[in-house]
Amino acid sequence: MTELHALVVYVPRTHTEPVLKAIGDAGAGWIGNYSHCSFVTPGTGRFTAHDGATPYRGRVGAPEEVSEDRIECVVERHALSAVVAALRAAHPYEEPAFMSWRVEGWRQSEADSSQA
Repeated sequence: MTELHALVVYVPRTHTEPVLKAIGDAGAGWIGNYSHCSFVTPGTGRFTAHDGATPYRGRVGAPEEVSEDRIECVVERHALSAVVAALRAAHPYEEPAFMSWRVEGWRQSEADSSQA
């Protein structure tokens, strides 16, 4: 069985498509014979940059709000490091807000299905 992880990332709407493409190309969102599968919902990101930060938007010391999208997808464990690297490379923030965790939905691998 292949271990799955959920991945959630928050991205400014202006960069949703490039981030989706980058993480999909790196292996996120594979479900059966489909790739680049995701669920995207809109929201508002809030942050305050502090000394030493180089904010993509806003300025140090001032609260900021950004129209963002929440991207959710699954990632097989073996692809997780490559997907996170692609996410960081495509995301405009110096510290993207994202999280991942193992999910209880396990996927049958091709080797497993040939034995069934």
